[in-house]
Amino acid sequence: MTAVPATERMPRERTVSRVWSFVKHHALTAYAILAFTYLMVPIAVVIAFSFNNPAGRFNYTWSGFTFDNWKHWDGVPGLRSAMVLSLEIAFIASLVATALGTLIALALVRYGFRGRGATNLLIFLPLSTPEIVLGASLLTLFLNNHVSKVLQLGFWTILIAHVMFCISFAVVTVKARLIGFDRHLEEAAMDLGANEWVTFQKVTLPLIAPALLASLLLCFAISIDDFVVTYFNNGPKITFPLFVWGAARVGAPPQVNVIGSVIFIVAVSVMVANVLVQMRRAKSAATA
Repeated sequence: MTAVPATERMPRERTVSRVWSFVKHHALTAYAILAFTYLMVPIAVVIAFSFNNPAGRFNYTWSGFTFDNWKHWDGVPGLRSAMVLSLEIAFIASLVATALGTLIALALVRYGFRGRGATNLLIFLPLSTPEIVLGASLLTLFLNNHVSKVLQLGFWTILIAHVMFCISFAVVTVKARLIGFDRHLEEAAMDLGANEWVTFQKVTLPLIAPALLASLLLCFAISIDDFVVTYFNNGPKITFPLFVWGAARVGAPPQVNVIGSVIFIVAVSVMVANVLVQMRRAKSAATA
C-alpha cells in the first residue's frame, strides 16, 4: 500500500472542513427555505389558477390566462351569499370571542379563586377535542327538545358554535401577553390618581392591544375557515367552506380560487401592517 503524501492530504481535509462548516452554518436556513416553499407552493397554485380559463367545469388544468374570474367573482350562483354569511359570522364571532377571552384571561392571570384550575382545563378542552366530536356534541345540544323550541339550526347556531371554540384561542393569545405584563405600570397610574377604569383604558388596554389584534385575526381566520363544526350545525345556511365542498364534487369554479386569493392577500397585508406599526412604535420608544 502506498501512503498518501501529507501535501495531498491537507487540501482534502481543508475542503471537507469547509464543506462541513458551510453545511453546519446554513442547514437551518436551507431547511427554513424548504419548509416555507412547501407551505407557499399550494397558495401560489391557488392564486395562479384564479386567472385560469378552464374549458370545462373542473379548474385543474391550465387552459389560458384571463381576468374574467376576478371581474365576475360572484358569477357563480350562491357564492356571494355564502361569502357574505362567512364574513358576518367570522366578524361577529371574532369580536365576541376576543372580548370574552380577554375577560377570562384577566381573571385567570390576575386573580385566585376556587375552581381556577378547572376553568383552565375547560378552556383548553376545545383545543384538544376533535372537531367532529365538538360538532356532533353541539348538534346534540341544539336538537334538544327545550333548546330546539327556541333556537333553530341556522345563523345563530353557527355563530354560537364559532364563538365557543374561538374563545379558547383568544384566551391563550391574551393570556400569553398578560403573563409578561408589568403590573407596576398600573400601580403607578393609580398612585397618580387614576381609578380602575381609567387605568385599564389608558394603560392596560394599549399595552395588550397587540395581543387583542392577534386574537381578532386568529379567531377570524379560524372561523371563516371552519368546515366540520359548521357542517353539523348549519341547518339551511351555507358558508363559504360548505360552498367549496359542495362545488368541488361537481367541479370547483375558478371564482373559488379568487376568493381564496383575496382572503390570503388581505390577511398578509394586515399582518405586515401590524408588524410595521409595532416596529415604528418600538423605534419611537427607543428614540424617546
